[in-house]
Amino acid sequence: MSQPLLEIKNLSVNYGAIEALQDINLVVHEGEIVTLIGANGAGKSTTLKAISRLVNSAWGQILYDGREVTRLPPHQVVQLGIAHSPEGRRVLSQQTVLANLELGAYTRSDRLGIKADIEHQFLTFPRLAERRNQLAGTLSGGEQQMLAIARAVLSRPRLLLLDEPSLGLAPQIVQEIFSVIRHLRQSGTTILLVEQNANLALRTADRVYILEAGRLTLTSAAVELLRDERVRKAYLG
Repeated sequence: MSQPLLEIKNLSVNYGAIEALQDINLVVHEGEIVTLIGANGAGKSTTLKAISRLVNSAWGQILYDGREVTRLPPHQVVQLGIAHSPEGRRVLSQQTVLANLELGAYTRSDRLGIKADIEHQFLTFPRLAERRNQLAGTLSGGEQQMLAIARAVLSRPRLLLLDEPSLGLAPQIVQEIFSVIRHLRQSGTTILLVEQNANLALRTADRVYILEAGRLTLTSAAVELLRDERVRKAYLG
């Protein structure tokens, strides 16, 4: 097996006296969709924030393409090829859709390439094209989620961290979002996905890690977990 694109070794994260993550070990290989599932508060979002350096780790290592990124500032992580679409969208509500997308490319200097990539995102998300000059705060929740993903993709990441892309969205919009996620993988983007819809996550991902109270308790091929009775009862209802 080739070197993982992402490798996390014995990662622990504390919030004061609370151990949010304890000795996490996981790998993501190039071209995969890997999903993290678990109950609220299990540490899924914290894992993504640690990778993108939005929170500091207490100990452990984060390796990206063989390079340690555990202590790098967030903007350098983006420059290396990791983008993060956070839970809750976090779009700039008082900026236009276009301005939000341009911000996603802030580490780049190839103006023509940026312009072409923005137009590609407008083709991918026609609703955003119709609203390019509209303030992001006036978009629907689904449109804001589309914008958050499109903005992350504007940095041309090799690894995309997606945190709860379906949260609070209508079923039809969720299907649209996950169609885009599958297309991103087909076009060469590796994805680490946190998703509360475990059934959809398992049907989309290649492999899965289950987090419980800050610890990894199980890892498997996603298709195998879909058939696991214990997992079905715990996470699939």
